[in-house]
This record gives sequence, structure tokens and C-alpha cells, in this order.
Amino acid sequence: MSRRRNKNLHVVRDSEEQTDRLLRQIMTELDSEELSREEAEHQAKRRRKKRRGRAMAVIVTLLAAAVGIFLFIHLQTYTAILVSDTYTGTGTAGGTYTEFAGGILRYSRDGISYLNQKSEEQWNQPYQIKNPFIEANDTSAAVYDKGGNDIFVFQKDGIKGEIHTALPIQKMAVSGQGIVCVILKDESAPKIICYDTAGNILVEHKTSLAGTGYPVDVSISPDGEVMQVVYLHTQDGKIVSKLGYYNFGEEGKDKIDRQVVSKEYEGCVLAEGFFLSQNMSAAIGDNLIVIFKGKETPEETAAIKVEEKIKSVFHNDKYIGMILKKEGKSGYELRLYNAAGKQVLSKEFSGEYSHVKLCGSQVILYDGKKCSIFTRSGIQRFEGEMDHQILEIFPVAGVNKYIMINTDGMEHIRLVK
Repeated sequence: MSRRRNKNLHVVRDSEEQTDRLLRQIMTELDSEELSREEAEHQAKRRRKKRRGRAMAVIVTLLAAAVGIFLFIHLQTYTAILVSDTYTGTGTAGGTYTEFAGGILRYSRDGISYLNQKSEEQWNQPYQIKNPFIEANDTSAAVYDKGGNDIFVFQKDGIKGEIHTALPIQKMAVSGQGIVCVILKDESAPKIICYDTAGNILVEHKTSLAGTGYPVDVSISPDGEVMQVVYLHTQDGKIVSKLGYYNFGEEGKDKIDRQVVSKEYEGCVLAEGFFLSQNMSAAIGDNLIVIFKGKETPEETAAIKVEEKIKSVFHNDKYIGMILKKEGKSGYELRLYNAAGKQVLSKEFSGEYSHVKLCGSQVILYDGKKCSIFTRSGIQRFEGEMDHQILEIFPVAGVNKYIMINTDGMEHIRLVK
């Protein structure tokens, strides 16, 4: 019997083989694409790594160059100046100048004015004062008639108040808000009175030679809440200095005379006291520095003996500076202490300078045409003479840039070799 072929059946083996080949080809291409992507990512990572390496090398090179330029600028002594701008007519031999609020206060017996850094007068306040002295901080300044009765309080935008005292003024201090504390001379015993800018009496403190002692200096905290008074007293034939702190806020309301601190120092003549900041204050004597810390009730944190003769004392909010005369040696020593009482600079120098000031981390000394500038690190940045007598000098923004007031006007200068 013969087999019949089914015409409806078809052989599909060849078609299946083609499909398998197509699938394998697709998978191979996909694998190839995956490898290509991985290789591309790997190459991209290597390129990014190279770019980062090149960028880091550039940054290191720039930093090294910047450090080199910084050291080149700041580790050498300049001996000449280059005048970039001159504003004539500012300086006068009869006026006195002091840096204030980014500009300059010019004051005399006849009045006071405020100048910006281009010597443009911003305001002018006339008055008549026989013996003008000034006290200034970052935000407020006050001119007083030493031995007289008048006080004028100013801020950057002009006069804030005028005060007239009943007794002659011996010493004065001003807070950042413009509150003034004055020591007034009296036949029986000096008085210490604090006024607001309108002339209202805020505090009246009575002293007695037998009790508190004689007040020789007064200072007030930036917020006007704490007053420091330095007294001189004799006890059993010995000189005793006293330091008192008075709190006019909540801390002092239950204290007698609002006194929150009283310290005595035998064998020392404390002559000057001041606030470095709201929390730091100090007093200086003939052989002693005492430093106090605390806002409400200050506590002594350092007492530093000074063996050398103190010629002058100066300070800002970070440092206490001294010019010392050493026995048996020529020249002087410039010494700086930080607010913790640690000595951070000792530098010997020669020459006589009648003016010394701290501007940030620079100590500027000048007398007549002579000027010398030291940095906090002990580098003498400048030593030389100007063309005219220096009335005031202070640094401004920029490399080695300063503003100088002299008898010919205001000059913007740069220190050069």
C-alpha cells in the first residue's frame, strides 16, 4: 500500500534556523553595543580623571603662586611711597585728625567735621571749646572740653547730642550707642555721671577718698550697660589701686551702688582702663596688666607683671599693645598681648615716635615725617619718611594701601621699595 503525501504539511526547519541565526546576531550586536558603552564610559572616566588632575595641578600652581606673591609682599620692608591720589586743602597745622567709621574726624577749638576717603566734607558742627579731647569707637565719638563743661556726641551721620555738665570734666568715655560717662572734678570728691545723648542723667555715682578712692579713669562697655572705674587709694601708708565694675542692668539692680566687682592691687598704680569688646576689658598700671572676661559680672582671667618701663599703651578689640623702655638698653620694645593675656609679639626698634596706634593687625608709629609700620607677625612693613608732616595715617582696602593726612592735604598712598 503506498503512502500518500499530505499537501497541507510544510517543512519549517530552515525557517527556524534562520530565526536562531537572527537572534544570535541581535544578541551579539547587543553584547557588542554593551561593551562599546562600557568602553566609552571607561574612556570618559579616564578623561574626567585627567581633567581633574590637570585642574588640581592648575589650582596647586595658582595657590603656590598666590602664597609666593603674598610672602613676597608681606615679608619685606618698604622704604618709600607712591602717591596715587591727592586731595589738597584737607590738612591744617592747627587741626587734629582721627580715623572714624571709614573716614576722618577733623576737630579743633572751633568745631568738628567728618570727611570721607576723598576728603569731601560730609558734615560740619561748629562749637567753642578751649581744650578739645576726643574719644571714639567704631560707631560713636564724643568731643569734650577737658577742664570745661561741654560734650558733643557724634555718629557717622552727624551730631547726636550736646551735653553740659555742672562741674569741670576730667575724663570721659563713650559707648557704641553714644552714652557717655564722665569723671567730674569736685572740691570734696569727684563724681562719676553717665548721660544719654540728650543730656539726661542715667547714673550718678559718688566717690569718697576714704572709701572708694580717687577715680583716675572710667570706661563703658559698647552696649552702655557696664561701667569700669579705676581708683587710686592709700591704705596704711601704701598705694592701693582698685578696680570696680558697675552693672546698670538686671545683674546689678540688687547690688549696693550696682557694683558687681571690686578688686584691689597693692603696690601698683593702675592708671588706665578700657573695654576691648563687650566681654573683654583690661586695666594697665605701672607694672601690671589685668584682663577681665565676662559681660554681666567680669572675672579676672590674667594678671601680667611688666618689668620694663611703660612708655605708652594702645589697644583695639583684639590686642593690647605697649611701647616699653628697657633699662640699660638703647631703643624700645614693641609688645603685643592678645585678649587672653598671651604675649604674641616682642619686637625691638629704634627711634622716637610720639604717636602709635593699632589698625587691625598692624601697629603704626609716626612722628613728624617719620613713620614705621609693624605687622602682628613682627615684620617691619615700612620704615621711612614722608614728604610732609603726618597728621593721621591708616590702612584701607588693597595691597599696601593707606590714607595719610598731612599738612598739605589728604593722600592715597601705596608702600613701595
